[in-house]
Amino acid sequence: MAKEISDRLAAVVRALPLTPASRVLEIGCGPGAAARAVADRLVEGHVLAIDRSARAIEQARSGSAALIATGRLSFRQAAVETFTLGPGEEPFDVAFAVRVGVLDGRHSRDFPVALDRLRAAVRPGGRLFVDGGDPLREIPLRAR
Repeated sequence: MAKEISDRLAAVVRALPLTPASRVLEIGCGPGAAARAVADRLVEGHVLAIDRSARAIEQARSGSAALIATGRLSFRQAAVETFTLGPGEEPFDVAFAVRVGVLDGRHSRDFPVALDRLRAAVRPGGRLFVDGGDPLREIPLRAR
């Protein structure tokens, strides 16, 4: 795992149920450290990391050129409350967020909208994880 990643983020990345071909959505990627660590674990898969901040996306892209070139990592400026799959974009197997208020309870007013957006972007059977567990907790996307 990359040296730039904190122990806390490294634990989050290790806890994700990834396969070499996973399609992963990171919500609130900041400068991209976790997204890069996830992409390092993939062979055929892909990570799309989003953040509402243009500055964060710029930083993430500038620190990720090598992984972007492999096709395993991309970034997009978007808030989870407005996120939609792009034309022809496949849904994700796993979505995760660390310190994203709308998903961790700090800004719960917009939680239903965010959850609806994620239900549309994650394949049936896909999973959503947020920090706050040991180290993650799962938020069910569909009734089980």
